[in-house]
Amino acid sequence: MNHSSAEARAETIEPLRYLSKGEAAAIETELLRDYRFGQQQLIEIWGQACALAITKAFPLSSLAKKQPTVLVICGPDQNGSIGLVCARHLRMYEYEPTIYHPQRSSQSLHQDFTVQCEKMDIPSLSYLPTEVQLINDAYNLVIDAMLGPDADCANIKEPYPGILVTLKQVKIPIASVDVPSGWDVEEPSQDGINPEVLISLTAPKKCAISFSGKHFLAGRFLPYDIQKKYELNLPDYPGTDCLIEL
Repeated sequence: MNHSSAEARAETIEPLRYLSKGEAAAIETELLRDYRFGQQQLIEIWGQACALAITKAFPLSSLAKKQPTVLVICGPDQNGSIGLVCARHLRMYEYEPTIYHPQRSSQSLHQDFTVQCEKMDIPSLSYLPTEVQLINDAYNLVIDAMLGPDADCANIKEPYPGILVTLKQVKIPIASVDVPSGWDVEEPSQDGINPEVLISLTAPKKCAISFSGKHFLAGRFLPYDIQKKYELNLPDYPGTDCLIEL
């Protein structure tokens, strides 16, 4: 390609599409129903990509504490399952994750992912200390996999409001999966938690348009027809990477 046509192409690149709650749900439904992806398969793809994003944002060599400890807070729904997969892969990458489940899930998939973590000897907390300094002292960072894009942020039930209050006070970095817990999918939060890292799954959501921290996108498995149909205009991933920093 000669120089001038490369420039012309650069000028016509459409901006990355930020999804509404409805669009994100529609894409997932299509993947499951029409493209025959399995839910467990999607969660595994996303969870491993999240773990890789953590290794890029917080390499082992950069961690402040001697032990590479990470606290992973997992909600009862799909985001929590993604957090469990992320924790398992982080363990393989020689981090030391600890899982906190505010509520156990009755979903069999979630239970399967929990057992996989237990079999990897990943410890779990029975409660989250309200003494914020204990969290700051014990962990290098917190992964927020509590309330995903399907949560109703106007109607968050206990124990999550209390946990969000604690997370607003921690001094160590927070990395959120897909949508920071407590944020509305459609718009950035004014008074919610303030993650340093956001890992968007499939395509970023509207709440991330003005996100100023490190922002990763993990979704390099999306069939081209879906990309085209929803005009996602996904960026070119580098090499064979399954995630890209936006």
